[in-house]
Amino acid sequence: MEYQDRVLKCADCGSEFVFTAGEQAFYADKGFRSEPKRCRSCKSKRSENMGQSSGAPRAETKTSCSQCGKETTVPFKPTQGRPVYCRECFQQRRSMAPPA
Repeated sequence: MEYQDRVLKCADCGSEFVFTAGEQAFYADKGFRSEPKRCRSCKSKRSENMGQSSGAPRAETKTSCSQCGKETTVPFKPTQGRPVYCRECFQQRRSMAPPA
């Protein structure tokens, strides 16, 4: 399929940007179904902000490690019947696990 450069409008700032034929071919090759919605600068700003929290503090839950019994905090609410590990035991179990 022959692609031609297309001019799109950024959903964030409203400026026009070019969706090049090469980018369109890349999108088609990767199976992406939708066109880009943001210009390059808005996309980079958005990806920088993705690593930062939205201002809400992360919920920490105090619990004890299922393996060693040490008190620890985890960034989630543990569910009944599932083991919870401290950082050291988690890392130890992860290093012993067979590669997926």
